[in-house]
Amino acid sequence: MKKVIGITGGIASGKSTVVDFLISLGYAVIDADKLVRRLQAPNGRLNRMIADTFGADFFDEEQQLNRAKLGQLIFSDSKAREKLAGLQNQIIREELYKERDALLQRATDSQPIFMDIPLLFEQAYDGFDEVWLVAVDKETQIERLIARDHLTREEALARIAAQMPLAQKMQLATRVIDSSGEIEATREIVKAYLQSL
Repeated sequence: MKKVIGITGGIASGKSTVVDFLISLGYAVIDADKLVRRLQAPNGRLNRMIADTFGADFFDEEQQLNRAKLGQLIFSDSKAREKLAGLQNQIIREELYKERDALLQRATDSQPIFMDIPLLFEQAYDGFDEVWLVAVDKETQIERLIARDHLTREEALARIAAQMPLAQKMQLATRVIDSSGEIEATREIVKAYLQSL
């Protein structure tokens, strides 16, 4: 039976580096962020719901969602974050599991498939044989987030605080991938985990 492995991590923890490496090795990865972007695109299931709830100010003339503007709101306002979660979570969950089931049906080999879900623990996703957590120390996480998204330290801390602490996620994960060091060191951890499956 093909294994399904969930991959998660904190914001700017290095999860994308791990996922890109798995893809480069030929593993199938279902990407929750890409799925959400499709659902939020014009004519997507979530586009109109977000516009009706948060207003047209969050969209351009072509009905493309201004994700940065919405992000500023939801990371600074817990009520707005809860409202968005209430709108999106069930639809996202349905679509992710639909993709997983389709991939499992098409599978002809025994390689595991991976589901990249940033809020895997926060939204209580289940159905995994294992969950791999990509983790990093807090100061490195802050520095990466500031550099990547051009945020102030306060904005970076607010985004980190909006998620479950990495220390708590570590207690829930099957395996932890420490991405604090060089990329090659992170890849070696991933390779070791793959070999042990």
